[in-house]
Amino acid sequence: MSEYDDDPVDFVDFTHEHGNDAHDGSDRAEELTFAALPPVRGRGFARTWWGQAWLKALEDTALDGEQVKRGRKAAREGAVGAVSVLPGRITAVVRDADGTTHRSDVLLRELTEGEWDRFLDMAADSAGHIAALLDREMPPHLVEDAAGLGLELLPGIGDLEPECTCGAWDHCPHTAALCHQVARLLDQDPFVLLLMRGRGERRLLDDLQDRSAARAEPAAEPARPAGVPAAEAFAARDILPPLPAPPPVPEAPGAAQSLDTETDPEPGVDPAALEFLAADAASRALRMLAEALTPGHEQAAREPALTVEQDAARLAAARPAPWIAARLASGTGRRGAELEAAADAWRIGSAAALAVLDGTRAPSPEVVARGKAMLAEAWEPADRPTLRASAPARWTVAGTDVQLRLADDGRWWPFRRSGSRWTPAGPPTADPASALAGATATAGEE
Repeated sequence: MSEYDDDPVDFVDFTHEHGNDAHDGSDRAEELTFAALPPVRGRGFARTWWGQAWLKALEDTALDGEQVKRGRKAAREGAVGAVSVLPGRITAVVRDADGTTHRSDVLLRELTEGEWDRFLDMAADSAGHIAALLDREMPPHLVEDAAGLGLELLPGIGDLEPECTCGAWDHCPHTAALCHQVARLLDQDPFVLLLMRGRGERRLLDDLQDRSAARAEPAAEPARPAGVPAAEAFAARDILPPLPAPPPVPEAPGAAQSLDTETDPEPGVDPAALEFLAADAASRALRMLAEALTPGHEQAAREPALTVEQDAARLAAARPAPWIAARLASGTGRRGAELEAAADAWRIGSAAALAVLDGTRAPSPEVVARGKAMLAEAWEPADRPTLRASAPARWTVAGTDVQLRLADDGRWWPFRRSGSRWTPAGPPTADPASALAGATATAGEE
């Protein structure tokens, strides 16, 4: 029996695209949210050797051991809210003794695609490695074999990088409490660590299965390469020029051609507007070229085409001249203030934030029902804010200008009112408490 068998770890799966199984083997970022754990008294936070190694990395990294002790005490008293785990980051809202809350993050470097390939090849060659992972174990020889390939699965000194809204630059009691809570999660499931390193359970196991199956298949006879006989290619060596090297990517787009000529434009043609669109097209072309030359770009999903309203918000997000913003507003039927709100949303979350702002993709009844359940469980009774449903999938904090909006993918967007306009106050999260804490912290800074 585990010392945590009476403290079951509940979690909810999310992806950044859909609200179904996060471990679907795709290239989408994966995220797990674990419900807040109850207080733990008189017991250590790590019983496994890999959980203890995690806490040792915290103790070796923190410059002030007293902060670590205070964080351990806070975690023991149940001050850590729901914990979100995703590649490269863990996040939670941590409550102080006076009721103040802070959003705390701890960053851990993700393994590169090449490093994951080496790890998966190594693990696929050993049935014992796969069996141990399926038993929720991380045997020392698995970590040692990975280290032999130059891959460090467990963090070491300096690897746990803290970020906290309390303003501390080193590990504070809030990030230390988060690390202690994560040690309890690691005890039960080492896949939590692997997700932080960049791969969730389903995708990792699918990759291992594919590699194991490929090793079991007989080697196919190599196909004959297409081309011309070598003798013909050799004979033409003196008449064919060598292929040129690809040109380097420019550091900045070129200047748009000036359309200011002595000839009057045709009726309905605005040269200044055309120059603005040409400069925007050059910037987009440069970005697309840089992305096309990035390794692995051919595997990336194609971005959907933008609507007229979305493209106008994108152009307005670049803060063009006032007369251009007025043209964009007129062309899309938005008032000036509405276009400013759309531009603010685009700067924070592109088309996804704009859809939440405009309410063009309402969440399904199932997503709304799950969101209401999360709202009921995201805070302790004494800390729960008063939320009033102001529209379907929207909840406003009573007496404030802060609002939570639930997107169709199950993520929570913080919104804040400025005058008569609501605009996104930060990026989305899987936890409503984290989203609300981020919006409240941003409002305090203003």
